[in-house]
Amino acid sequence: MPLDAAPAEAPLDPADRDRLLSGTHHDPHAVLGAHPVSGGIAFVVLRPFAHAVRVVVEDGRSLRLNSVGDGFFSGVLPLAPDAPDSPPSGAPDPAAPAPVTPIPAYELRVTYEGGEVELQDPYRFLPALGELDLHLIGEGRHEQLWQALGAHPMTHQGVRGTRFTVWAPNARGVRVCGDFCHWDGAAHPMRSLGSTGVWELFVPGIDAGTLYKFDVTRADGSRSMRADPMARRTEVPPATASIVDVSTYEWRDDEWMRRRGDVPVHEAPFSVYEVHLASWRPGLTYRQLAEQLPAYVSDLGFTHVELMPVAEHPFGGSWGYQVTGFYASTARLGTPDDFKFLVDAFHQAGIGVLMDWVPAHFPRDDWALAAFDGEHLYEPADPRRAEHPDWGTLTFDYGRKEVRNFLVANATYWCEEFHIDGLRVDAVASMLYLDYSREPGEWTPNAHGGRENLDAVAFLQEMNATVYRRCPGVVTIAEESTAWDGVTRATHETGAGGYGGLGFGLKWNMGWSHDSLQYVAHEPVHRQYHHSDLTFAMVYAYSENYLLPLSHDEVVHGKRSLVSKMPGDWWQQRANHRAYLAYMWAHPGKQLLFMGQEFAQGAEWSQEHGLDWGLLDEAWPARPDHLGVQELVADLNHQYRTAPALWEQDTTPAGFSWVVVDAAQDNVVAFLRYAKDGTPLLSVSNFSPVVRHGYELAVPDSVGAWQETLNTDAARYGGGDVRNPGPLKPERPAGGDGPGRLCVTLPPLGTVWLRPA
Repeated sequence: MPLDAAPAEAPLDPADRDRLLSGTHHDPHAVLGAHPVSGGIAFVVLRPFAHAVRVVVEDGRSLRLNSVGDGFFSGVLPLAPDAPDSPPSGAPDPAAPAPVTPIPAYELRVTYEGGEVELQDPYRFLPALGELDLHLIGEGRHEQLWQALGAHPMTHQGVRGTRFTVWAPNARGVRVCGDFCHWDGAAHPMRSLGSTGVWELFVPGIDAGTLYKFDVTRADGSRSMRADPMARRTEVPPATASIVDVSTYEWRDDEWMRRRGDVPVHEAPFSVYEVHLASWRPGLTYRQLAEQLPAYVSDLGFTHVELMPVAEHPFGGSWGYQVTGFYASTARLGTPDDFKFLVDAFHQAGIGVLMDWVPAHFPRDDWALAAFDGEHLYEPADPRRAEHPDWGTLTFDYGRKEVRNFLVANATYWCEEFHIDGLRVDAVASMLYLDYSREPGEWTPNAHGGRENLDAVAFLQEMNATVYRRCPGVVTIAEESTAWDGVTRATHETGAGGYGGLGFGLKWNMGWSHDSLQYVAHEPVHRQYHHSDLTFAMVYAYSENYLLPLSHDEVVHGKRSLVSKMPGDWWQQRANHRAYLAYMWAHPGKQLLFMGQEFAQGAEWSQEHGLDWGLLDEAWPARPDHLGVQELVADLNHQYRTAPALWEQDTTPAGFSWVVVDAAQDNVVAFLRYAKDGTPLLSVSNFSPVVRHGYELAVPDSVGAWQETLNTDAARYGGGDVRNPGPLKPERPAGGDGPGRLCVTLPPLGTVWLRPA
């Protein structure tokens, strides 16, 4: 039954009108939507560019609203005949509450130039975010923050739509806009949910795939279009919109998830292949990578892959280390569910997935986090702390509980939603020190007058504690380049400096990388003067739980690829390369190798060019040289997995002893590794280009004979095939006291592994 509009009981307040039009109204639901008035229900609708608006009530009645200018439409729907608007007869009860006219369910019929559309009114719905969520957000303790903030398709009060929520405490107003409203947010102002700084709006009819942004009105009245900090999907860069997303992926890695925490990481084999997904084979999507990369990594024998940052980033040349979408996998390679498919494929192949995570800084893009609501929100207000001098980016304000919550929840998000098995935390040193890369006068000390960033310390401790509690079997790894005490110590154990441990599971041993690479870069004739570069790491090997990295940082920016760092001709470069890798695999600590180094790519890595797979083509004359190195890496990993001596006691002195430590003139080092049951493995490296026959080594008298199980000079690896055939028996000293003397032939520029025969 159509009705002409009745005049509103009171005109639209001019102040409300102005605030709604300027995007500065903190409670649009108090004005827009349906509200009981004397004699009926008043409706106020804001629909810019609409020609006409009708309200259709659930009982079949409809009401044409009056246009009152600026896109506002209003009118009063009289009460239904069976809905009395006065209290029942009889003596009134002073204590009884005043009767409340119920608001009926209704829809809007909005006429635009192209015709009439049916819409649900966003302003007839109660808040879709619960009080518990708001409490936890206010406390900075919402460990599943991604379930509360962002865009979430849902059914609310019986209607399908999407709840939009965003934290913007300094904003005068926030509107949501997108392709559903031609990027004009005037019709969708959000409401402020109190002191938490959260703004919310449930928009009916919006579902997965919708593009959106937040139109933020700042304190000075200016406006800024912002991508959602909590967006779980984004447009492909350089486009910057967020995308409403719903995951429909069904995981098939139950067995992997069930057993991944059975053995502590520091007591398990842990050999990592570092990958930049976009340039491993350029052009492949997540799902196409899933068809090739897990099988390749499995054939090479690695236990894990480490993915350089996958979170969305605007500039590909940053390799992912300047993140704008902390909760979204990069759209360059596919959807979030496509990325889950890739992780699942790794797990089904028996390979763990580590991911680079970058909570140290973020770029200044004016559509992302920087000055998000017009004030310093995610970054510190003090520019001396906000500016990151190395990269021209901004640091996070780790002392603000909501920012800390944003980051801690982000760490658990990747582990819980994407089944990530470990987080390698980038640039930890830049977080820990207030004077990092800063000159005197460019930084402010902490409350105690020191250079330590106490807020960052507390954040890292909270992050590690939360991840380990919520995600059993996950490991966190610190890229920390200083001697900070207790990086891998438990957070509740206080060290000499008075700080609890940071709580990481592993730490990159960047000192080992620097020293050992410096050693092998010297000509063999000069190595005797730098012998300590090869041995010094054992002085501090057990101060932390270490991982030995040969990462992307070592093969870019003029540093040359690993094989190209080596001196000599092509044969000697490859021999050095192979000997060094075997020395690394035997050394205490887990290991990481960047892609391309497993087949001795001669060129530096380029994210635009990708890897030089042509070196492995059958038509390439030097193909056997590269295949030989690739085969060695596979053998290193397969032998490593079957030799508990190489990984069971990486973090305890009982797992290591020197055999030859001071043979500087020989360029030889030899050491024993031990499994928990005492089973040894002997590693001997000869970094000189001469064969050493009958080289004597002191070995345990408990082993009656030794068998060479790996020799980097083997012909199939491209070497000269100087070997130790058959079991080698040590000679007993006269009188039977002391260690046996084992005579070994050492190949030139080679490493040999021997195990009990």
